[in-house]
Order: sequence, then structure tokens, then C-alpha cells
Amino acid sequence: MGKNKDILDKGAIVQRDGETYAITPRIPVGLITDFDILRRIADVAERYGAQAIKVTSSQRLAILGIRGEDIDKVWSDLGMTPGMASGLCIRSVKACPGTAFCRLGQQDAISLGLRIESRFSNLATPNKLKISISGCPMDCAESRVRDIGLIGTRKGFMVVAGGSAGAAPRIAVPIAKGLDADQAEALVARIVDHYRGADTRRRLGDFIAKIGVDAYLRELGLD
Repeated sequence: MGKNKDILDKGAIVQRDGETYAITPRIPVGLITDFDILRRIADVAERYGAQAIKVTSSQRLAILGIRGEDIDKVWSDLGMTPGMASGLCIRSVKACPGTAFCRLGQQDAISLGLRIESRFSNLATPNKLKISISGCPMDCAESRVRDIGLIGTRKGFMVVAGGSAGAAPRIAVPIAKGLDADQAEALVARIVDHYRGADTRRRLGDFIAKIGVDAYLRELGLD
């Protein structure tokens, strides 16, 4: 168990063969601003005999098939920190192109996503917690099936909570709407702080369902 915990603490996940590992470098909101990052990831993956580089559904670049004894050297050569793909924490934040690039964007998803990523990523939580920001109601970042989702509209951001995908999918419930970026970030902070202080090990959606939406909104001071 000790060895496995050491590996997990380095942001590595054992692969199907039971011998090699995947790592996911932290690239905030999946945004590549420096082409050198892509070259570096490719060079390091090749140098250590990785089997593949996979773009994940959470906008991460997973380097697959790394030997356990090489993990420290891979991280050192990358000069990057892990974008946590497991564990009881806030995972890497997902965001769509928003108004920065997309003609349909109604709010700046990238800027807000970077702020939220910087403030909350890897923070310990009772269960895993995923956050997504979509710049318009098309919801390309799938915010409605995330623990906390922000969706841009012409009148500001709508915040939803309690969604999940996977084996037991759940659509998030609306929490507030018409918020500017500062208000949306503040509400995310309130949701995160409340969840971290809750006596539960449930995912946020299960926790909300257990106490009821009305009670949850009252506890957040939003009733």
C-alpha cells in the first residue's frame, strides 16, 4: 500500500497492465498558451517510452504507459505539476472557449475558469468535485453534469450544482442566475466552503438530494 500511495501522491494512476502508469500534467482549463508546452510534453513522453498521449474528456493531456521508476524524472523534465485525475479533491477545472474564441460565446468562460482553477484546484473535499464553465447555454463544457457548473447567458452566469455523469448521471439544479464573474466566483467559493464543512462523504449531488434542494439553498443563504 505504501508504494501505491507514493505513486498516487505523484499524480500517477496504474494502467490496465498493472505495471505502467498514466500522468496528467496540469494545464489550467485545458488552455495551451505556449506552444513549447506541447513540444515539451511530446518530447518527454517519447524520451521515457510512453505508449500514447490521450486528450481526456476533462481537457487534460494524459501521458500513458510510464514506468513507475521514471515518474519522478518525467515530472522533473516536464517542469509541471499534476492535474489531479483521482482522489478526494477539486479536479482540474474545465472551460469552453467562451467569448475569447467562439462566435456563440456570451460570457468569458476562459478568464473565469483560470481564476477558479488557480483558487480551488486540488483543494481537499469530502468526495471528488468537478467544476465546469460554459460560455453560453449550448453548454459545451457539460456544466450541467458537473458538481458545480457555470453557464454563460446574455444576462450573466447561471450557477448550477449537484450534477454528475458516469454510471448514475444527474442533472445539476439551478442555484443562481444573472451573476457577473465576481459574483459567480464568490458563489462557487460559498458552495465549496459549505461542502468542505459538511458532515458527509457523498458527492455533492447526492448530498443535496439527501437534505433537499430547499434546505440546501437555505444553508447557502440563497432561499
